[in-house]
Amino acid sequence: MTTLKKASLILEDGTKFEGFSFGATKSCSGEVVFNTGMTGYPESLTDPSYLGQILVSTFPLIGNYGVPSRQEEFDGMSAYLESEKIHPQAIVCQDYSTEYSHWQSVSSLSDWLIEENVVGICGIDTRALTKILRDKGSMLGKIIVDGCSNIDFYDPNTENLVGKASCKEVIEYGIGNTKNVVLVDCGVKNNIIRCLLRRGAHVMRVPWDYDFTTIDYDGLFISNGPGNPDFAEVTVANIKKAFEIGKPICGICMGNQLLSKAAGAKVYKLKYGHRGQNQPVREVGTNHCFVSSQNHGFAVDTTSLSADWEPYFVNMNDGTNEGIKHKTKPFFSTQFHPEACGGPTDTEFVFDIFMDLLK
Repeated sequence: MTTLKKASLILEDGTKFEGFSFGATKSCSGEVVFNTGMTGYPESLTDPSYLGQILVSTFPLIGNYGVPSRQEEFDGMSAYLESEKIHPQAIVCQDYSTEYSHWQSVSSLSDWLIEENVVGICGIDTRALTKILRDKGSMLGKIIVDGCSNIDFYDPNTENLVGKASCKEVIEYGIGNTKNVVLVDCGVKNNIIRCLLRRGAHVMRVPWDYDFTTIDYDGLFISNGPGNPDFAEVTVANIKKAFEIGKPICGICMGNQLLSKAAGAKVYKLKYGHRGQNQPVREVGTNHCFVSSQNHGFAVDTTSLSADWEPYFVNMNDGTNEGIKHKTKPFFSTQFHPEACGGPTDTEFVFDIFMDLLK
């Protein structure tokens, strides 16, 4: 039987949860947030939008289906994961399964965490923890494993996480395809690229601060990403220049916030964010509702949009913005993740709309 070291999760308000370490044996700190998805921990762990955060799984069991291959590739990127490494500071769960079984699995979650020097802690009452976060809002926290030194709290929202998560040079995918799409990498998930490639796009992935207006493109795509969008003012300035070019623009998650900022709107921090695979959204002006995958801590204040823009989708739980669109030009975005890896795929039609706009 596996013997696990004792570990503690300590919140900035002094609340302490006792549990056991099953990943890297070290201390860590970050912003504590929760995800309501029932599956998808490999995808969540490799989602760059979780950079700097301590990820709490509200579903009580993780690790039971292991981890897929990190070597298998799809057009030069991971075939199963959302980036090439784990981004959260740690993962927190109630029960960790030391035994795993899945036809794609090649190792245990614990082994993967140890390999990437990432902390895992189990035996935590995640229901009680989530109730605290819902009541008081996302807060800073730290995990101290027995035998490791104490550390200070760390607030990831005080630094430019988009710059840390973005690629450092231009990367091309789908060379030979005829539709040229510039993808601004603010911390992009691989499945966004996969969805574009499957629809015949030649994807030119550029860094967050790259002046993409110097490139001849058919469409502009602005990716998801971590942290505070106010740090990406260079990207916002380039999006404003793209407005003058007039070619189709689509944004996802952080892309929605940056497109909105370029349109003159304000962005604010949510109390505890939307993270999971079960967020209901409605297309504004219709009764069309969809179940969506989401991962964000900031939202757009649609009352600050100019008269040329309008809300596209709205969250059915709290009424917050889930996308915007220009009234006359081919510019639109969604706050949720239509690529939704892992799941659901209800809103993947957003990629079809974007690709149909390309000439």
